[in-house]
Amino acid sequence: MTTPGPGICNERRVCGLVNDLSRRISDHVRERAGRLGLTAPQATALRELDEPMTMRQLAGRMGCEPSNATFVIDKLEAQGLMERRPHPTDRRAKQLVLTEQGTAMRNDLMTLLEEGSPLGGLTAEERDALYGLLERALGPEE
Repeated sequence: MTTPGPGICNERRVCGLVNDLSRRISDHVRERAGRLGLTAPQATALRELDEPMTMRQLAGRMGCEPSNATFVIDKLEAQGLMERRPHPTDRRAKQLVLTEQGTAMRNDLMTLLEEGSPLGGLTAEERDALYGLLERALGPEE
């Protein structure tokens, strides 16, 4: 039986750390969203909706199927935080747009997410470096 080389051990450790970070970020989002009466998927949708976009675009940013995003958007729309509007260039599509109340909720959420963030111990430069490394590791979407 051979002992795995240092590259294998380091990859396992990196994977473990990325997994732990992902779990901590998810827990953080869930806890902070709860303070505002939101679910984690609702908070994710609000966080990602920084400009008008289609359901497909938002689902991509949320990392879910459009059908799952539809359920989340329906709830946010019922709460008066978001609305569907005709797309300016594609009459078959709708754009998702935050309402005034939704913009205020998103601002509150973003403030809460920054407080005690699992990435809060990193400088802006370190977060930028981490972003670049993760983006490179993930490579282009297929």
